[in-house]
Amino acid sequence: MSNQTVECSNSDCALVGSSTIVLVADAFQSNGIEHLKAIGCNVEFDPSLQGDSLKDAISEKNPDILVVRSTRVTAEMMDASDRLSLIIRAGAGYDTIDTTEASNRGISVANCPGKNSIAVAELAWGLILACDRRIPDQVIELRKNCWNKKEYSKAHGLFGRTIGIVGLGGIGLEVLKRAKSFGMKVVAWSRSLSEEEAELLGIEYCGSLYQLAKLSDVVTVHIASTSLTKNLIDREFLALMKDKAIFINTSRGSVVDEVALAEAVQSKQLRVGLDVYADEPSATDKTFNSAITSDSQVYGTHHVGASTSQAQEAIGSEAVRIIEIYVEEGRVMNCVNQSVETSGTALLSIRHKNLPGVLAHVFDELSIAGINVEEMENVLYKGGYAACARIQLGDIPTPELMNAIKNNENIYSVTLTTKN
Repeated sequence: MSNQTVECSNSDCALVGSSTIVLVADAFQSNGIEHLKAIGCNVEFDPSLQGDSLKDAISEKNPDILVVRSTRVTAEMMDASDRLSLIIRAGAGYDTIDTTEASNRGISVANCPGKNSIAVAELAWGLILACDRRIPDQVIELRKNCWNKKEYSKAHGLFGRTIGIVGLGGIGLEVLKRAKSFGMKVVAWSRSLSEEEAELLGIEYCGSLYQLAKLSDVVTVHIASTSLTKNLIDREFLALMKDKAIFINTSRGSVVDEVALAEAVQSKQLRVGLDVYADEPSATDKTFNSAITSDSQVYGTHHVGASTSQAQEAIGSEAVRIIEIYVEEGRVMNCVNQSVETSGTALLSIRHKNLPGVLAHVFDELSIAGINVEEMENVLYKGGYAACARIQLGDIPTPELMNAIKNNENIYSVTLTTKN
C-alpha cells in the first residue's frame, strides 16, 4: 500500500504525500509504537480513549487504522472517519467491535489469535486450584489472624479426577497440556473436534456438551463469543454437572447463563472461578455490583486472563505485523469479517496480457450488462508479461456478453464456470 493518498475536490484531484495514520486507543507496547513509526506510520497513541472521547479522536485524527484492546468500537465511531479501513483488536476475542457494521462499511476487522493462549490457560489453572484448595478464603482468614487448619484440610485434590474442556482452540489445548501434568483424565467437546483427533490427543471425545457435564469433576470453558455460543452453558448443562464440581469460565461472560449458574452454585454446591461476566464494567469504572461475585463459593478475577507482560508483548508484535503487511501489501492478516464463501453465481477466468486498459474493458462490458463483480483476483505470471483474472460475478453473462469481452486483442482466453 502506498504511503501517498489522492485528495479530491469537486473539480480536481491531486496526489499528496501522507503517511498511514494509526490511532492506538488502548494499552500498547512502546517498542511496537516505535516500530510503526520506523516503517513510516503516523502514530497517535492515547490509551484513555473510549466512548465519546474515542469518537471525537477518530473524527479529529481521521485514521486509516484503529487499534484497540478492550475498548468498544461502534458504528458511530466508524462513521467519524472517512479513511478508516482497518480495525485491529489487540487480542483474540473481538465481540467489543461491531463487525456487522464494519462489514457494511467495507472496514476490515483483524485480531491476534493464539498470542494470549498460555496466559489465559495459566489463569484458568490458578482458578481451578483456588476452587479446589479454597486459597482466597485461607488468605482472607490469615489476614484476620484466624487459624482454621481443620476446615481448610477438606480438599478433594485433582489427581485422577476428570476435567472437561469446552472448546479446543489454542487456549483449550494449553489447558489440556497442563491437565495431563496434574494427572487428570481429560474429556473435551468442541465443534471442530473429531473422535480421531481426540484419540491422537490422548483424551476422551464427548459427542455433546451434556455428556461432558455428566462426566466432569472440573469444567473449564474456552470458546469465542458469537451468536451461536450465547448462553451455550445453559440451565440444563449446569443441572447435569456433578454435585460439588468446579466450574471455570475465562472466555466470555455471554457464553454462560449467569443467572442459572448462580442458582447452580447453591443447588449443586458448585465452586466457581470466573474471569469474565455477563455485564462487565468499563475499564475506567471502579465499582462492580454483581450478585454472582458476592457468593462465597465464587472466586473472581478482573478479566485479566490475557494480562501478562509476556502475552501483551506477543499480541503487540502480532498487531504490528498485521499493520506492516497491510501498509506494504494491502493484505489483511487474521481478518475476521471477510466472507468465507462468495455470493457469486459464476466465475469468469480471463487470461490476458498485463497491459493497461485490459481489465477496464472487461469491467466496462460487465457494467453495461448490469452484472456486478462480487470478488476478483488478478494473478501475475513470472516475468510480468501475462496475468489471469478470476472474477466472481453476481449473474451469468450471456453468450453475446462473453463475445464482447473476448473482443480485445490483449485477451488470450475467456472461460466461464457456473455454480450448480
